[in-house]
Amino acid sequence: MSVNEKSNWIWSTSPYDRDRATFFYFRKELRIERDVQSAILKVSADSRYRLYVNGVSIIQGPCKGDDQVWFYDEVDISTALHAGVNVLAVVVLRYPRHHGRGNHSVWSTDMPGLYLSGRIVMENEAELPLEADETWTSFYEAGITLGKANSEFDPLSIIEAAEGNILTHGWKQADFDDRHWSGTIAYRNNQVQKAISPGGLSPRPIPFLYEKPSRFHHVVCARTADTDTNEWEKLICEEREVIVPPYSKTVIELSAGYEVTGFLETAFAGGAGAKVSILSSESYIYPSVDGTHSIFSPIKGDRTDFIDGYLEGTPDTYRVGGFGSMEHPETYEPFWFRTFRFIQVTVETDAEPLRFARLSYRETGYPLVVQTKVETSDESLRDIWEISERTLRLCMHETYEDCPYYEQLQYAMDARSQILFTYNVAADDRLARQCIDDFFRSQRYDGLTNSCYPSIGPNVIPGFAIYYILMIHDHMMYFGDQKLVGKYLPSVERVLQFFDNRMDDSGLTARTSEGGMGNPYWSFVDWVAEWNVGVPNAISKGTVTFDSLLYRMGLLAAADLSRYVDRPDLAANFLRRAEEIKHAVLACCVGRDGLIQDGPGVEEYSQHAQVFAVLTDVVTGSNAVKVMELALEDRTMAQCSVAMAYYLFRAVEKVGLYHRTDSLWNPWRRMIANKLTTCVEDEVTQRSDCHAWGALILHELPAVILGVQPAEPGYRSARVSPNPGYLSWAKGEVVTPQGIIKISWKQADDGSIDLMVRAPEGIKVVNN
Repeated sequence: MSVNEKSNWIWSTSPYDRDRATFFYFRKELRIERDVQSAILKVSADSRYRLYVNGVSIIQGPCKGDDQVWFYDEVDISTALHAGVNVLAVVVLRYPRHHGRGNHSVWSTDMPGLYLSGRIVMENEAELPLEADETWTSFYEAGITLGKANSEFDPLSIIEAAEGNILTHGWKQADFDDRHWSGTIAYRNNQVQKAISPGGLSPRPIPFLYEKPSRFHHVVCARTADTDTNEWEKLICEEREVIVPPYSKTVIELSAGYEVTGFLETAFAGGAGAKVSILSSESYIYPSVDGTHSIFSPIKGDRTDFIDGYLEGTPDTYRVGGFGSMEHPETYEPFWFRTFRFIQVTVETDAEPLRFARLSYRETGYPLVVQTKVETSDESLRDIWEISERTLRLCMHETYEDCPYYEQLQYAMDARSQILFTYNVAADDRLARQCIDDFFRSQRYDGLTNSCYPSIGPNVIPGFAIYYILMIHDHMMYFGDQKLVGKYLPSVERVLQFFDNRMDDSGLTARTSEGGMGNPYWSFVDWVAEWNVGVPNAISKGTVTFDSLLYRMGLLAAADLSRYVDRPDLAANFLRRAEEIKHAVLACCVGRDGLIQDGPGVEEYSQHAQVFAVLTDVVTGSNAVKVMELALEDRTMAQCSVAMAYYLFRAVEKVGLYHRTDSLWNPWRRMIANKLTTCVEDEVTQRSDCHAWGALILHELPAVILGVQPAEPGYRSARVSPNPGYLSWAKGEVVTPQGIIKISWKQADDGSIDLMVRAPEGIKVVNN
């Protein structure tokens, strides 16, 4: 193929500001003479796109890549086509190269563009090529600007200030006149570098997100006098218009019923000059005493308390053009999905009344199919399961996410837990495979991975690279893919070498920062009230014991991985280094009552140090039971928050104290009492109301209470060994990669367990 031939990448001829996020519209009409049998398109863009066919939204993409991997989507649009004139319309959002001016997890390249390549096959097998070329028209939509929701911290940059534009009204339909639009330029092959992004296109590795038409549940309240809430109820429930009179202001608050992620949809008739603002919010919060607060320390209680509380945030705003009618309304939809449980709609009209014709949303997320079902003797766990399952769903889109409202960033610590929860309820590893590969591509020269990825800028928490290793180990146990382990094992070696290079004279891992969030890294462990920004106070005095324990955990996991791909020498090397860490911790970090200190010789203690000492067999036997009993009873210790609860539960289980977990579920019971519909980030800052590391019960009920876990890599055999804890009975179905296992058990007065297990043919079940 000649280098001068077309590449199927195009861009607009319109000048634009490359230093800010911008929207471009691309349009092409084509005439089809016969019925269509198939129409397969490959589509991509830098940075994001949404494809419409004859006014119908088809897909949004591409899924998140980086400067090394760029994805394309393949879709069949045949059902959206018809005989006659058809319109393909694409909105492209182009983020600037500087990550501080765009979305931290959405990359852009030096080549802005829309990619489209396909072929339409008609009933007589005649073919019609469909490509991005100079026959497309384009329009630079300068009337939409993206901004940040908060000056303190906003890695999303998705808040819109938009205004109606008569020049684009109806642009997705066949009768639209685009003669005033700009042309397009077609990139030639010699302009598109195939070895890097975006030219080196790869097929989408995950399923498409679903989009489900949805309506708001009810009106919460009106904040302005003379606002008829009944009329707004009819709008959201029946799509009966609300007429907002001229020169007026209306403020109305709506509930979706529970927290969701979705694309907001509005439609208007008339109302030229009206300003419509939509503020998306997770909850009602309370005013601070001094009138000031940070997004990291909101005052929260009853999340539905609209009487004493208020909704806070930065709204999307839309200036109505006034050219819509009820037959052909003016529509507005923010490009990116929003996260909300409540929204506040403010309408300020000018000289014309505004006819508000539609206010709805399309729920979206990863198509997670939950198959595991569990019932127990503790009724409170049912509600905890419900909010946990919703939390996991809301934190799964094109990547796992720490929180859908504030960041939408895939952090390794969060994702490791989320992946385990996904395995236990859905046996789905597609997003997990992509997550592992994301962090693999983020690896730095020194061996560390980025703490969150995809991420345009550096964000390094050294310990989070260990959670990357644990992800690979988990995948080995559940799915047994030796090729996957072999691919990523060299990166595991490099991660561990970073820590080995930083050993101090005592044999412990030297601290990786001087405290806080920098110099040079953030040494985050957990959100703890007594610690500064999640970092143990011992860091101010030197080494942090937790770092060495986490490093040991990574070494032990890496040894298993090495053995699995027949690398016994490497496994032995990892085990030797792990033993050296153990001896150093026991020599330098044992304090009162045999507890593990937060730092060598530092008389400060945390549950975290005890938990990881037990999990890594630094403390064993009766000593392990003792330190965990003290960790549960001594409230002067820094406590594990929701973030670290998975590891706390593992240590409690390991030493035979799982019956003590009744009280450990109290943070989730408080969430229910405060009327949350998702799990909070933590009880210290309470920033996010939806953080999937809190979906712990999705592991505990199937894997511990029912006791279904892989006994060998790849679930070649399944261990069914229920741990009743404080419960008297439990039953359910647990999905595994090999099929669904059904379990029920009851605990007799003498403590014995009456167990029933039914497994699919071919699954070997062991009960120890």
